[in-house]
Amino acid sequence: MTTFPIERIRADFPILAEKIRGKDLVYLDNAASCQKPDIVIECMNHVYRHDYANIHRGVHTLSVRSTDKYEAAREKVRDFINAESSKEIIFVRGATEAINLIAQTYGKANIKAGDEILITAMEHHSNIVPWQMLCEQTEAVLRVAPMNQVGELLFDDFTQLLNEKTKLVAVVHMSNALGTINPVKDIIAAAHAKDIPVLLDGAQAIPHIPVDVQTLDCDFYVFSGHKLYGPSGIGVLYGKQAFLEAMPPYQGGGDMIRTVTFEKSTYAALPHKFEAGTPAIAEVIGLGAAIGYLNGIGMADIAAYEAELLTYATEQAKQIDGLKIIGEAKDKGAILSFTLGKIHPHDIGTMLDSLGIAIRAGHHCAMPVMEFYGVPATARASFAMYNTKQEIDVLMEGIKSLIKVFG
Repeated sequence: MTTFPIERIRADFPILAEKIRGKDLVYLDNAASCQKPDIVIECMNHVYRHDYANIHRGVHTLSVRSTDKYEAAREKVRDFINAESSKEIIFVRGATEAINLIAQTYGKANIKAGDEILITAMEHHSNIVPWQMLCEQTEAVLRVAPMNQVGELLFDDFTQLLNEKTKLVAVVHMSNALGTINPVKDIIAAAHAKDIPVLLDGAQAIPHIPVDVQTLDCDFYVFSGHKLYGPSGIGVLYGKQAFLEAMPPYQGGGDMIRTVTFEKSTYAALPHKFEAGTPAIAEVIGLGAAIGYLNGIGMADIAAYEAELLTYATEQAKQIDGLKIIGEAKDKGAILSFTLGKIHPHDIGTMLDSLGIAIRAGHHCAMPVMEFYGVPATARASFAMYNTKQEIDVLMEGIKSLIKVFG
């Protein structure tokens, strides 16, 4: 794909010019968090220098400016994922908080003893632990749909686990540990055939592939801003309006109320019912700037370019003796998780850092995945739209050099 404007994109990210231990930075830890373009950095800087005030209900100029920009960012999110209404866009701290919100509102109101929640074997801890906590509170049962050795969901097994006791399906859209992109449209259709709502954990998918929640027909979709080239500390919960209106508030306090007396309080309409307290104002506006930046490039073009990177990295990795790729699903995002024989992933990460190469080493908040593959951890190189084949070459040479060091 020769038309992808890689040099212009790289120039928009100031941190990519950093030197690490005297070497050019090769940043391949994007599954953990992406770097930020100038437009996001400058947008947030401008908010604090020129526009900042607390939002909603303020009548002075700065409050009106901040409120307008905050709500404009909500509309950008709505458009980005093609939600039907901005009332369906709830700002939270991140995907983790969004899942906890759903567990403690929708879950507590609709799931009782003996009911079942269905997840998959490749989930991030954030899509496991909140459901375990809910099961402890309600005496519901957590079911896990298995996967095969290449990291693909066993779809027939998944559908067999759907039954009259299943009250919610919560599935990762793209695995952060394996890169697997799940067949979410088929998952949703199978669940909806039995009137079971579906939550998609989109934290890993949203920066890499186009997402249209109406086409998917998911009932909830969650993601974090920091993986989407935006600020940390901000995320999004999308929920179909009918679900959100029926759910009780998650937290109480300012901005989520309509009236308060000592006898009774009434709550604000959507989306503010779920946004208690002073929000992350500049972060929301920064997220809007990040989405505007991505729209200027095009998510389809980003997905195609990153697919090229993954294909190239996979081909190069398979030429290295002793390197074992963990996760080789046919439909996969730009993640290369691997092991190198007896060399511990933490040693791999430390050695590569000495060459200016940033990867992630560990269990990636997916301990059950590591247990499935019989490894304590993996090394993970994860690619973004600003990475290049030349950087992949640097990574592969670094891996070869550390193999020589460790014999």
